[in-house]
Amino acid sequence: MQRRNTLIRRLPATEASRKKLLILLFSVMMTLDAYAAAQSREQVIKIVAQIQQADYKGDRAALKRLCEELAPSVENKDIASQARYWRGFALWRRAINGFNDKVDPRELQEDLTQAVAEFNKAIEKNPGFVDAKIGSLSCLGFLAFSMRQQDPGNARIPELIAETRALWKSTQTDAPDNPRLLWVIGPMIWNTPTERGGGQAKAIEGYQKGLATIRGHKTTVSDPLEPSWGEPELLMSLAWSNLNGTTTDLDAAERDARSALELVPYWHYVRDITYASNSRRPEKTALENPNFSPP
Repeated sequence: MQRRNTLIRRLPATEASRKKLLILLFSVMMTLDAYAAAQSREQVIKIVAQIQQADYKGDRAALKRLCEELAPSVENKDIASQARYWRGFALWRRAINGFNDKVDPRELQEDLTQAVAEFNKAIEKNPGFVDAKIGSLSCLGFLAFSMRQQDPGNARIPELIAETRALWKSTQTDAPDNPRLLWVIGPMIWNTPTERGGGQAKAIEGYQKGLATIRGHKTTVSDPLEPSWGEPELLMSLAWSNLNGTTTDLDAAERDARSALELVPYWHYVRDITYASNSRRPEKTALENPNFSPP
């Protein structure tokens, strides 16, 4: 500020010259601000890519670190809601990977609670941010699931289930064809009796619909900070469903798992947990994975 005032005192004496130079100085400052914002956006894009890679690799430590690296970006009003979303995403996926790795339930619940808070802040910034609602929906379901495993009598469980159902209903009204929503609610539909509109066939139908939708809109995503993930996840869910359903289809399971690994060759869950090797026909398993066993 002192330097700027010094510059202004040295401006030419004539009013016309003073105005011209003021305009020039203002333009330079606006350009510098825009450049700083662009730099911040590019940094966030790089971190988001690293978050998605860490998720697939099952690198929980990296997910926590990258979440923290995004903290300064929540102050950038142009990308605040997106920064909040990806912070929530990192914690959400950190918890999911933690379920697979048998992490202490209290740590999982802490991650999920913080993730819900981040998603809710993203929604506050952008009330129409459907994907933030989807993330919150999933985290609430996982919280109820984890608490029920730890303490079935926990009074918080019915509240979480009620919140999950309410958010499911409103999100499905807002974006019934969102492929990430179809992935998130698939396990819930899987465990819902057929007479109540659920069942295994209904869940598989949703996964297939989501896959067709996401493949049909690949070229429409222009902003790398907007969520567009989902194709590998839907393929993985189809593979799991064909391995663990009442009626199994091992050929379909292998095909979908291989397709997922073609998209993400380093995916820890598909490569190292679901199958000992993606080069042999998978056997039916009974993996305890919360992605597929929600409350």
